[in-house]
Amino acid sequence: MERFFKLQERGTTVSTEIAAGITTFLAMAYILAVNPGILSESGMEFGRVFTATAVSAAIATLCMAFLANLPVALAPGMGLNAFFTYTVVMGMGCTWQFALTAVLVEGILFILLSLFGVREAIIRSIPANLKKAVAVGIGLFIALIGLSNAQVTSSSLGTIIGFVTLNGENASAMTAILGLVVTIILYVLRVPGSILIGIAVTTIIGIPFGVTKIPEEFHVLSIPAAPYFFEFEWANVLTFKFFIVFFTFLFTDIFDTIGTLMGVSEQAGLTDKDGNIPNAKNALLSDAIGTVAGAALGTSTVTSFVESSSGVAVGGRTGLASVVTAAFFLLALFFSEVFALIPSAATAPALIFVGFLMMKSVSSIDFSDLTEGIPAFITIIVMPFGYSIAKGICWGILAYVLCKVTSRRAKEVPAFTWILAAFFAFDLVFEALK
Repeated sequence: MERFFKLQERGTTVSTEIAAGITTFLAMAYILAVNPGILSESGMEFGRVFTATAVSAAIATLCMAFLANLPVALAPGMGLNAFFTYTVVMGMGCTWQFALTAVLVEGILFILLSLFGVREAIIRSIPANLKKAVAVGIGLFIALIGLSNAQVTSSSLGTIIGFVTLNGENASAMTAILGLVVTIILYVLRVPGSILIGIAVTTIIGIPFGVTKIPEEFHVLSIPAAPYFFEFEWANVLTFKFFIVFFTFLFTDIFDTIGTLMGVSEQAGLTDKDGNIPNAKNALLSDAIGTVAGAALGTSTVTSFVESSSGVAVGGRTGLASVVTAAFFLLALFFSEVFALIPSAATAPALIFVGFLMMKSVSSIDFSDLTEGIPAFITIIVMPFGYSIAKGICWGILAYVLCKVTSRRAKEVPAFTWILAAFFAFDLVFEALK
């Protein structure tokens, strides 16, 4: 174990790595409730997605442990699952099988790009400020979904959107707000697993309000439901719609993964003098393998979780921490009925708070340069207000090219960005002529 994970070389111990792995699991275990909840709205079964979530998280995290030796855990990503359900299925009218096919193809291409080092070249070609804006926009989009799911916001108040009155008639909203208060307090106090604890406390708060409903037959331990196996739809793979969906999954996954790996590695002191990530190629490959496994089992894109930084904060430095996290995901398989009790009002605080965590990138966007700030702003506002991550990316790229051309700085636009802009412009024309 010492020789494989290089514990002494990285200044850590077995006990420290175990503590780090448990901490990371507690910080991100909310995904076991939130991901099946979101994907079930697309028509998928909660129990089967729960199993797919836990198993795909374990597979990807074990790959990260043994291929890259990094204390980074993976699971179906927030934002990507929202895009899967609310944009692809509910917004575009596609089947969830169509969405899973796009995830699979994205994962396969992800593997090839990782093996041949193409991903780094693509990343360099996308404007840095737009990468940050995508994260911020997704954060706002997720927060809005949380507020809507808990019925905290409504469009029936005489305004475009507004907050409901917190009284007995809006029990779900009251439960969610109380849960958000609890989550904020725990997070500010730096309590490990604050988001997960917040979900648990909110679920309990919902019992007297009638929001949390406990069935007559309830078992703490249960046999895991079988996940989906290779439920794909190949009929529309060669359509432009498929390309848009596939590319959005790929685009978001690439930048979410790279950003997380860089941040966690830097925090752990594992980067070299040039800021390079150790075993970066294998780390990216682990993410891609997880995505393919997740699609085959029936869940949205698997990606690296920024919550891994919580495990690093308690001393995690090697893949041994990831092994521990993966083990806990497998253990969670036998508690699916417990997670099924959790109402939308209890997961809403997690969605809202993850929105806050993703908002942090806004502080590093260069708004002083109008050709950078305006496209970033458009990207950010279109995602929540247009209720579409894809549209946010589309309009952001188009605005970026427009601003650069108008200011006579077209040479700053990377070649790949020109290609994206052309595709997005063609899609808008196609939609208008339908």
